[in-house]
Amino acid sequence: MPKKKKQPAEFRFYEIPQNEPVLALMGKKWIQVYGENIDNQHFHNLLEIGLCHYGDGDLVLEDEFYRFGPGMISCIPANYLHVTRSDDGVMAFWEFLFIDVEQALKDCGKRNVQEARDIIEAIHKNAFFIKPEENPMIATIVRSIFDEMQDKKEHYNDCVKGLVYALLFEIARFNGRPATSNKGKNGGLQLERAIEYVEAHYQENFKILDLAMECHMSETHFRRVFQEKMNMTPVEYVNFVRVKKACELIDKTDISMEEVAERVGFVTPSTFNRNFRRIIGTSPYQWKKRPDNHEGKLLEYKISALKGW
Repeated sequence: MPKKKKQPAEFRFYEIPQNEPVLALMGKKWIQVYGENIDNQHFHNLLEIGLCHYGDGDLVLEDEFYRFGPGMISCIPANYLHVTRSDDGVMAFWEFLFIDVEQALKDCGKRNVQEARDIIEAIHKNAFFIKPEENPMIATIVRSIFDEMQDKKEHYNDCVKGLVYALLFEIARFNGRPATSNKGKNGGLQLERAIEYVEAHYQENFKILDLAMECHMSETHFRRVFQEKMNMTPVEYVNFVRVKKACELIDKTDISMEEVAERVGFVTPSTFNRNFRRIIGTSPYQWKKRPDNHEGKLLEYKISALKGW
C-alpha cells in the first residue's frame, strides 16, 4: 500500500513586542478573504486567541471543520495545526492575541512550578471554538483585552496582564470539561519538547542527542522524524532560532557583532556570519544599517520564516 503523502504546513514564529504583555494583531489589515490561495495549515509557538468581528467561513482545527461567524472566539494552543478559510470571496474581520503562557503565569506570580505546569498542560489540552453564550466569561475577558490594547490608557499594561492571567485559568477550566470531537496533540507534536528545549537553551553548546533525549527517542530516529516533520535538520532549526535571537539583539542593543554571536550560542563569528547570511539573506552589519530594521519589520520576517512539514 503506497505511503500516504504528508500534507504541507507552515510554522509561524511570533514574538511578543518588548514591554508589551501580549502580541495584538488588530485593525483594518486583518479585514481580508482568509485562506485565499493557501492550501496548507499552519501552527505557531504561542497560544492564539482569535475574535471574529464579521464574515463567514470555516475554521479547520487539524481535521475538524467548524463554521465561523460574527462574535465567535477561537483558542488554539501552540503547535496545533489549523487554518481559517472565508467563504468564496467573502471578506472577514478577525483580530488576534498571541500569548506566551508560561511567561504570563510567571509575570503574575505563579511560582509553583508543578502547579504552573498543570495549568499549562490544561491550556494546551485542546483547541476550541465557541460562541460568546457558550462561555460569557472568556468572551468578556477577550474583548476587554482587545479594548485595553486598542486604547492603551494609563496602566493598560498591568490591566492586560491581570486579564490574561484570568483568561488562562478560564481556558484551563474550560478545557477540563468532558472531551468533545477535538483531539489532543497529534503525532507531529512529539517534537514539542525539543522545540521548547532549543528556545530555553539556544545560548548553550548542547548536542542533538540532548534534543533526542528530551523527546525520548534515539538520536537516529529523532533526526529522521525532525527532518520529516519540520522539513529541515535539527541543526538548521537551532541555527534559525539563534539567528532570530541575534536579530533582536542587533535591533535592541549596541553591542558588537562578536558579542552578539557569543550571546546567541555561535562558537565563532565566522559561523555566525555564514548562518546569518544564509537565513536572512544579508550580513549582520547590513541588517543593522537597514532603514527598516525596526521591531515591526523583524516581526514580519519571523512570521513567515520557517516552513514546517
